[in-house]
Amino acid sequence: MTTIAVVGNPKPRSRTRSAAELVAEKLTGAPPDRVVDVVDLGAGLLGWGDPAVTEAVEAVKAADVAVVASPTYKATYTGLLKLFLDQIGTGDLAGVVAVPLMLGGGPAHALAPELLLKPVLVELGATAPTRGLYLIDKVWDDPVPIDAWLTAAGPQVAAARRS
Repeated sequence: MTTIAVVGNPKPRSRTRSAAELVAEKLTGAPPDRVVDVVDLGAGLLGWGDPAVTEAVEAVKAADVAVVASPTYKATYTGLLKLFLDQIGTGDLAGVVAVPLMLGGGPAHALAPELLLKPVLVELGATAPTRGLYLIDKVWDDPVPIDAWLTAAGPQVAAARRS
């Protein structure tokens, strides 16, 4: 099984990345095999055919589990993540179990992963068997909300991986 964390935060090595790595590890029992920190792809995201972007997209398509993470910007995921997801064709994530994860400053946008990020992942063909996870960015590593989410999500992700 291969796992990947895709991080759409404009700040490199962000809390969003740390949270995505933690969630991937809690879900699978091991750190992700790969982390795509989308900001590192730079201007290659603005066109088509950039080799680094193409390679990152192929890695996501080949993953069994993908934690796709973004901070909450203007009540949705970042434009940076959108640029990356636009490089993936409709249906290209068939066979990938996706977990939408978003961090935000407060509870006002707690439904953003479910209402905004999950639908685009499903449109790209991924299976998203659990509700998205929203974490408060200042306390993203608090085990209480992660463990509460994991109680339901862990078995759902495991079952989706087997099918």
